[in-house]
Amino acid sequence: MAALTAFRYYTVEAEDCRIRCKLYGPDAGAVKTLILFGHGFGGHKDNRAAEKLARRVREKNPDAALVVFNWPCHGDDERQTLRLDDCMRYLELLIADTQARFSPETLYGCATSFGGYLYLLYLAGHDNPFRKLVFRCPAIPMYEVLTRAIMPNGLLESVENGTPALVGFDRKVGIDRGFLESLRAAELSARDYSPLAADMLILHGTEDEIVPFAAVKAFAEKNGIAFVPVDGADHRFLAPGTMDLAIARTVAFFGLE
Repeated sequence: MAALTAFRYYTVEAEDCRIRCKLYGPDAGAVKTLILFGHGFGGHKDNRAAEKLARRVREKNPDAALVVFNWPCHGDDERQTLRLDDCMRYLELLIADTQARFSPETLYGCATSFGGYLYLLYLAGHDNPFRKLVFRCPAIPMYEVLTRAIMPNGLLESVENGTPALVGFDRKVGIDRGFLESLRAAELSARDYSPLAADMLILHGTEDEIVPFAAVKAFAEKNGIAFVPVDGADHRFLAPGTMDLAIARTVAFFGLE
């Protein structure tokens, strides 16, 4: 079991950033299948759901790997103020580095909450590098999610008036008025993802207290994306059995059972 979850850290470096990554699986040259995992708002690369998914996949696929990474301003990333452009830059660099470093035959994408929002935003402006993608509770209405469910009461007005704030969970993330404006401008619900729908799956908890269930269900139906409601699951899928179900559905969709 230890070998299935053995990991190592590495860094993808560019002139403008250093992206901290965590790899589960074999080193370059031995990887045939790779999952690029995007965590949620305020999270980091030491993500428990990513570890559980890696373990499940590698039980039957020893040549498979999973890479999880820090978004800008998350975990031990060096940036202090969050920008959507930086997030897009990180994902672009990660995809290029993953393909060059590991040369996988198949690249899958898996992302949760804010990570799902960012993957979808990336796909709206880039060619799709993923064979298939699974999103768990993707934060489609991210502006609403941030301002109504994550930011403390009264903080929105302060940020809108020009005072930056620290917001989040495991690590507080720096946000300002510019970031909020970029979220409003990048409205995912108005975009057309139907050409990619056959290769996407969305899992969403019926008891999600952070990302509105109805909004994500409507997004999936509009675009023809397979949508699986998970009864009793909260945002983090902490209710007994719900994370195991989500991982099982993810592995099955990727064809890695």
